[in-house]
Amino acid sequence: MENPAPRRGARAAGTHGEAGTHGTVEREHGATADAPAAGTQSAAAHPGGGRRLLSAKVVWPVIAALGFGCYTIWIDHTGGSSGGHAALLGLIAAVVTGALGLVLVHFQHTMITDTRALAYGALFGASMGWLYNLSGPSVLKSSGWGLVMGAVMFVVSLYIFRGHRVREPHGLHRNRKQHTHGHGHGTPHGAH
Repeated sequence: MENPAPRRGARAAGTHGEAGTHGTVEREHGATADAPAAGTQSAAAHPGGGRRLLSAKVVWPVIAALGFGCYTIWIDHTGGSSGGHAALLGLIAAVVTGALGLVLVHFQHTMITDTRALAYGALFGASMGWLYNLSGPSVLKSSGWGLVMGAVMFVVSLYIFRGHRVREPHGLHRNRKQHTHGHGHGTPHGAH
């Protein structure tokens, strides 16, 4: 058996078939002998690791904000506003929705599923209601449209978030059957 080189702060795994002890570096558990020192990260060891995740957290809200800004420009300009006014309004709309989207994406991991879906629904509903109001209808009609669109986004977000098991601040999201399985008499795990 090959003896991997020790990492900083860890001992190498045992040789000749010895069982590893606490604090050892073992290949079968995902540790590598040539891992970089703590605090440094190479692209070869983690191809696209942190950078890809970070860019997705930034790219999608920015794309959505640019689309929202362009649609705002189109609606305002076709409504009779000058090109400069429509462009300024579109820029403001893109910046505001982009900033709110980035904040929401950044803090979504700290929210439970229902709150996260509600936040996405509120942002989408407010945006769609404002766009609808920009095209001419009354504030009451636009508010109703925003509530409908926000409710649709809430349901879709809740379906997506519940369909994918996600780590939440209080642990993994589990359905009721998995939570009470194996504890007898249907009592939840925490009640024992």
